[in-house]
Amino acid sequence: MSFAESVGRLAKDDPSPLYLQLQRVLREAIQSRQLHQDDAIPPERDLAEDFDVSRITVRKAIDGLVTEGLLTRRRGAGTFVASRVEKSFSKLSSFSEDMMSRGRKPHSEWVSKSAGAVTPEESLSLGLSPGALVYRFHRLRYADGQTMALEYSTIPGYCLPSVEMVGASLYEALEKTGHRPVRALQRLRAVNFSVDQAERLGIKPGDAGLFIERRGFLADGRAAEFTQSYYRGDAYDVVAELNDLG
Repeated sequence: MSFAESVGRLAKDDPSPLYLQLQRVLREAIQSRQLHQDDAIPPERDLAEDFDVSRITVRKAIDGLVTEGLLTRRRGAGTFVASRVEKSFSKLSSFSEDMMSRGRKPHSEWVSKSAGAVTPEESLSLGLSPGALVYRFHRLRYADGQTMALEYSTIPGYCLPSVEMVGASLYEALEKTGHRPVRALQRLRAVNFSVDQAERLGIKPGDAGLFIERRGFLADGRAAEFTQSYYRGDAYDVVAELNDLG
């Protein structure tokens, strides 16, 4: 059986560009686990012959999936299904959405949910008055059963009716109340995990990680989220698309 027969051929009656069709076939094969992490993708020449398209079409399709973080190129070895997760800073999305878009199964383990008065740090980040009500959510994040991150989120009281409303997805709960962020400011820095953090993530104390702090905002400019996340450095990459504005 050829590679095209195993993952699905292009539709002859589909009017969309061939490179987008090929992207869709490969993306669906990855998301449905027909192609697994670290599986090799056939060379461009073979894919072009198998799908009856040009090598330029194949290269354009592969380039798009590499940008999405679904495929990765290894110098001298070829193209493979990505095993690391790549987080794009150009798109505002939740952890669960990031994982599912890359064919991975997310789940969370709740460490705590609580309500209380805003702290000075939270007040500064969220623009809230002293004593304002906030909800706090502390989670351990997984993808395909592997620990990925520790996450601490603080949400203003006006965004949710209670902590109990939040189930598997915080952004899903915020969307239901009409308070999902529409834009965000994020900053990133390298960190080394403490003993407690490393124990929760199943790694060694002092291992390198990524700290990402996000402040999300509503369309009217009010803050809706203050999240601090600690990602495993051996399983997570951050990518950003840059455009020439000159």
